[in-house]
Amino acid sequence: MMELVMRNYWWLGITKDVGKYVDGCNACQRMKNRTEAPAEKLMANEILEKVWMHLTVDFITKLLLVVGKDAILVVYDRLSKIAHFVATIKGTSVEGLVRLFRDNVWKLHGLLESVISDKGLQFAAELMKEFNKMLGIEMRLLTMFHL
Repeated sequence: MMELVMRNYWWLGITKDVGKYVDGCNACQRMKNRTEAPAEKLMANEILEKVWMHLTVDFITKLLLVVGKDAILVVYDRLSKIAHFVATIKGTSVEGLVRLFRDNVWKLHGLLESVISDKGLQFAAELMKEFNKMLGIEMRLLTMFHL
């Protein structure tokens, strides 16, 4: 705002005077420019019917080192709201994470249908790719939609 005024005008105390004007102007207070992009339309998640089929995977990191572990793998069932907490280290490889998943979640609950993670699509895809490889499941991914 100040830059626009100072393009054409200048006087001693301009910043203070313009600030007082903006603070007292009703229209200025109601019509502030937004600095962030407007939010996208929210989409509801599908209605779940089976427990341990739709999971959320996340990490708690930057913890104190205890027994050689400094992170926690959190696997959360979206329907039953039950979680498994598995101690790990921050730099665990994908293969190591899959082994933790297999030993602590899959052996108790079986195969899943979907995974949500804030690590991004690449993380979830790499996790499932390595998991299928470990279980001996051959993945045949298509790059096109076929009727």
